[in-house]
Amino acid sequence: MMRALAATGLAFGLALSAAVAEPRYSILDWSDLDGWARDDHAQALDVFMETCPDLDDPDWASLCAVGQSQKNARTFFELFFRPVLIEDDSPALFTGYFEPELRGSRTPSDKFRYPLYRKPPEVEPGQQWYTRAEIEKNRILSGRGLEIAWIDDPVDVFFLQIQGSGRIRLDDGGKIRVGYGGRNGHEYRSVGRELVRRGLFEAHQVSAGVIRNWVRRNPTDGTELLHHNPSFIFFREVSEVPSESGPLGAMNRSITALRSIAVDPEYTPLGAPVWVEKDGKSPLRRLMIAQDTGSAIKGAQRADIFYGSGAEAGKIAGRVRDDGRMVVLLPLQKAYALASDG
Repeated sequence: MMRALAATGLAFGLALSAAVAEPRYSILDWSDLDGWARDDHAQALDVFMETCPDLDDPDWASLCAVGQSQKNARTFFELFFRPVLIEDDSPALFTGYFEPELRGSRTPSDKFRYPLYRKPPEVEPGQQWYTRAEIEKNRILSGRGLEIAWIDDPVDVFFLQIQGSGRIRLDDGGKIRVGYGGRNGHEYRSVGRELVRRGLFEAHQVSAGVIRNWVRRNPTDGTELLHHNPSFIFFREVSEVPSESGPLGAMNRSITALRSIAVDPEYTPLGAPVWVEKDGKSPLRRLMIAQDTGSAIKGAQRADIFYGSGAEAGKIAGRVRDDGRMVVLLPLQKAYALASDG
């Protein structure tokens, strides 16, 4: 989703350090994958084929051609791929993300007062512009015709900027989808960590719901807290994606709930199938597709699972912070070449 900050949980808690160790590659047997035989491989193949034709590498291109006419999905994966465990010195971590759904309007009113903005033409990639506090306090963007829509809750606007994309249910009954359109060049600073620093909460207590409720109970201090994060995200209207489809991932294709994950492309190729063994209170054993990225997703054993759209998906995603294991499915030649080099 080209998110400003991937992983809902990380947005409110403590950041992780990026892995720096050289990756290690090990080819596994299919029998080593816990629950492999019980998965819906046909569903995974459908999601894989959404982005497979966009892969330029010849090894992937030939697999995509075969996959178009495949009748037995499990056989397809077992014949043409090998499961490769890629490891560095960082422990495995799974988090979750979702697509928010907000209430809004095309025109401002007493109810809908908080705008989502397009990127101003003078904002250049990689350069710092005004901070969040400066933009909002000084109304720098007002009156320039950059508003896409007005939202009824400033906290929803803040969290939408963390996720980077979302759907807006309009007061006239329509819907629009917005996606990441740029940023002001300032690094994200965690408001959850700031609440912990101030002694208001313990680290394990901080969540999206806790932050939301605290800001609403303390409107003046709450606004100041949100301004602690100088990063500001601009949006664009995503009219090419039907409202019933998932949001666009990093491959510019719709992603699928509980089948798409965000990964670190330094280790896991975008478009690759990935066998996920997530532990925790709600364990998952299923084949997912690496179709997204995020600035907090760093490391060989690091993934962010897309849980869908709306408030319920957000509640579930916000609770995910689990260990486990992820195994990348690579074309035969690539798998053996990496294993021999490693």
